[in-house]
Amino acid sequence: MEAGRVEKAAPGVEVIDPYELGLDELLGRGMRYDELDSELCLRAAQRLGARRLVVPGELPVSVADRLRAEGIEVIPDEREFIQRRRSKSAAEVAGVRRAQAAADASMAAAAELLRGAEPRDGVLHLNGEPLTAEAVRARIREVCAEHGAPTGEDIIIAGGAAGAIGHEAGTGPLEAGVPIVIDIWPRDEESSCFADMTRTFVAGGSPAEDVVAWHALCHEALERSCAVLRPGVPGKDVFAVACDVFEEAGELTQRTKAEGESLEEGFFHSLGHGVGLQVHEEPSLGLSGADPLVSGDVVAIEPGCYRRDYGGVRLEDLVLVTDDGFERLTDFPYALEP
Repeated sequence: MEAGRVEKAAPGVEVIDPYELGLDELLGRGMRYDELDSELCLRAAQRLGARRLVVPGELPVSVADRLRAEGIEVIPDEREFIQRRRSKSAAEVAGVRRAQAAADASMAAAAELLRGAEPRDGVLHLNGEPLTAEAVRARIREVCAEHGAPTGEDIIIAGGAAGAIGHEAGTGPLEAGVPIVIDIWPRDEESSCFADMTRTFVAGGSPAEDVVAWHALCHEALERSCAVLRPGVPGKDVFAVACDVFEEAGELTQRTKAEGESLEEGFFHSLGHGVGLQVHEEPSLGLSGADPLVSGDVVAIEPGCYRRDYGGVRLEDLVLVTDDGFERLTDFPYALEP
């Protein structure tokens, strides 16, 4: 049923029709749906004459057991598949660009809502009604869909204290004068490739001095990190550049936190990650990022600074690693004012 789509998306992939492997026969024998995959995978391996298979780590145990029971060696090697995914094809890069264009447009739409809102009793109001995270999220999703790159219901519109809680999506009326973290990840329908971007806004009042300082640190960390992007640089080295910025300002990072304790303030997460067919994929731009960058990597750079029960600031750009450096794919200003 999906053969045409697969062939279009990945012209070099060989498609084996399950009906050629005897799907009708298996159905006629009354085989249950949960048993079909294992049997069809076995028949595909036998058709190819394969006696040794390298597979992703997420291959179902039931499939591996069925293959091994028939004498086929199954070797999980996640790295093999990670490396194949790292350098994006021209079609994938085009898909990421379309998704990022949707992200830019929808972020502009969100900023427009915030810009038009007025403070009333500490809450943003638009057209006489409280402006909610749900309303901003709905507008973002509408614009992304119009651009052929829908985004999910869990995108982040987190105001105030919610902005300092991991992937808290944010709910209810948005407060005036506090940082509002907006993090969105649309997915291009044609290629299934994601984009990822974040901006932080303060609407309906002047930002606090610490918020302004955090925003400046995030922008500096973003620019200094991007400046070292090129093939051959390990992800952890890019992370180190960002950590330097925050640590020089007295903020905690994963490098300076107490051993064995979780970090809930300062720059408490990694710098970023790869983006492609999944919104979070290799390479890692954190303490575990030992792998060097390669030309064709698409990575999200997202420094942030937070204080628990108060709020935070995060900026995130999407970049393409090129032969001699990088290309910034995100095209949206960084200002706190929407």
